[in-house]
Amino acid sequence: MTDQSGSVLVLTNDHDVTADVVLRILAERHVPVVRLDPGTDLHTDAALIATYRTGDQRGTLRTPSRELDLTRVRSVWSRRPSPYEGPADLDGQERRFAASQSFWGAGGILASLPGAHYVNHPWSNRAAEYKPAQLSAAQHCGLSVPSTLITNDPAEAREFVSWQASSVVYKPLWNTPYKGTDGKSQQVWVREVRGHEITDAVATCPHLFQARVEKAFDVRVTAVGDKLFGTRIDSPDLDWRKRQALMRCAPIDVPEPVARAVVAYLDRFRLVFGAFDFAVTADGAWFFLECNPNGQWAWQPDSVTDSVAHAIADQLQKGQDA
Repeated sequence: MTDQSGSVLVLTNDHDVTADVVLRILAERHVPVVRLDPGTDLHTDAALIATYRTGDQRGTLRTPSRELDLTRVRSVWSRRPSPYEGPADLDGQERRFAASQSFWGAGGILASLPGAHYVNHPWSNRAAEYKPAQLSAAQHCGLSVPSTLITNDPAEAREFVSWQASSVVYKPLWNTPYKGTDGKSQQVWVREVRGHEITDAVATCPHLFQARVEKAFDVRVTAVGDKLFGTRIDSPDLDWRKRQALMRCAPIDVPEPVARAVVAYLDRFRLVFGAFDFAVTADGAWFFLECNPNGQWAWQPDSVTDSVAHAIADQLQKGQDA
């Protein structure tokens, strides 16, 4: 099957059920879609070709069922592709070399398609994933931010804890894979920390400490362009992700000042999509906690999930004119 003028290219893994929600909508609209997991497919049955000459750039993606002209891709949805790890039949240095070449080669090609609309561009995603940059951008855009310290100085950390009127929480700066002594994967959750718990081990790397917001509830704001979808989250846990089966969710309106700041935040990072987390106090103050530029959203109430899916489909269908 040869195509696909104005196709949407979806970069994600085979098990991404969230992507399937949007792909069904695009299929109903008869929008052609090509799905690719470059971290794995390019080691099996897919081929990527790109040529660059003065005044000319061309490219082709071949899969078992499609041949896609990369210069005519209308949109790229960089969802949840597998990491570039190299072919499984290679070992050690050879596999690391192949993985690196794939990341810089295939990754560079797919991030540089002329005329394509990216949701989000992978380089914009990466820039927006740094929590210090998030906090700085949130302040610049007018959002309230809890008092925060990022340091590898144990004394500074202890002093920060001692000066806070409320308790302090620790948050990892990145969701790094972590295994316990038994070899089992563990999740590092947001947790309260006391001054006496801060040891000299803090000097090993930067740690993020933040004044705990005395919240009445949490809110997830899923932003797609200038369309915002709010979900109130009531959970017995400090970190609602820990036991999602116990949380209750319901749609909620986003206050206009917060909405304006969220749209400005997206613009600052050149994002189309963002999943924003807020803590809301009893007197109605919204505190920005973080923004995942590629966060999950299909767990929300059906009405919110459906609206988000259609908003993403709209962006992908419109292409660069979105």
